[in-house]
Amino acid sequence: MKRNHYTPEQEQFREAFRRFLEREVVPHSPRFREQGMIDRDVYRKAGEGGFLCYWVEEAYGGLGLADFRYDQLMYEEVTRSHETGLWMGALNRNSPPYIAKYGTEAQKHLFLPKLVSGEMICAIAMTEPDAGSDIAGFKTHARPRGDGSWVLNGQKTYISYGLTADLFVVAAKTDPSNPRQLGLFLVEKGMPGFRPGRKLEKLGFLSQDTSELFFEDVELSPQHVIGDPARGFDYMRGGLAEERITTAAQSLPNAQEAIRLAVDFTTGRKAFGQRIADFQNTKFKLAELRADVDCAQAFLDHCVDLFNAGELDPATAAACKLKCTEVQARAVDESLQLHGSAGYMQEYPICRLYADARISRIFAGTSEVMKIVIAKDMLG
Repeated sequence: MKRNHYTPEQEQFREAFRRFLEREVVPHSPRFREQGMIDRDVYRKAGEGGFLCYWVEEAYGGLGLADFRYDQLMYEEVTRSHETGLWMGALNRNSPPYIAKYGTEAQKHLFLPKLVSGEMICAIAMTEPDAGSDIAGFKTHARPRGDGSWVLNGQKTYISYGLTADLFVVAAKTDPSNPRQLGLFLVEKGMPGFRPGRKLEKLGFLSQDTSELFFEDVELSPQHVIGDPARGFDYMRGGLAEERITTAAQSLPNAQEAIRLAVDFTTGRKAFGQRIADFQNTKFKLAELRADVDCAQAFLDHCVDLFNAGELDPATAAACKLKCTEVQARAVDESLQLHGSAGYMQEYPICRLYADARISRIFAGTSEVMKIVIAKDMLG
């Protein structure tokens, strides 16, 4: 499908990012997957190239490019490189915006330049062993002291970049009598009482580290409190549209690449004396996928335009996330099926795409939660 979505300047940015991937990431992908994380130095080089938190205002060290399309095209290139462990959405969109939107000037000047340069990586710590989307079930809590400082205790799990990150935005309850009163706190690596747990073994995203986090009487100064410690739930809710458009924009390129791989495989492989691509079933399957993905792409690009204009509402973002991730799931499944047994082998990229895709319908809110959000908007 022809798209008139990107500007010439953005296409130049794409070329620069593609060269970065070819130079710093792709040659080392097998080693990254084996060790379960990407080398820390890669993120510093990404910062040097202007690929981290590019949207941060120039006053805080960024490029001031407030256009989500720069992220979107990077997601497309990461997928084409087959190194999805370089999770640009998590690096740029999951946690840094909380500092930029709700942080003090001192916090912005202290942390944002380091996030732009890659000196620091920031991760978000929300999920707990017994609570995901249900924030009322959170047990991690922060207790205030009279001098404005706080003491943090609790545990988080399934935290992306849990071992790599240097800074964490941690959600914690701040009022024992109100299960929905949360604060957002900045916890730095090396703080007394804070330690990451084991690296968790996952189905997909093998080169992106995920871990548990433990907080035991972690003392936090007022400088480590984001905004009002009673309004963390509002801040999180305000970031849902961004988080979900990010997930959608990361997922759909996976579907596009799955189709490309299926076309390449079926046109080069024969069965019963003819190309697999010449069977009617193959043609119908690929045609259906192409139509589904093109429709989802048009919807996604429209939602990106809405986000850039500040007009993307939570229900539309949820619908986009639901549609793109469900289309991704069908695309990788059907494409793997067209590969036959080869698709089950790790040496074929479709195998890794299939494994990576499964989480998309879970994080940033499950498909079931997306349906609830959409239905509530429709029915009240």
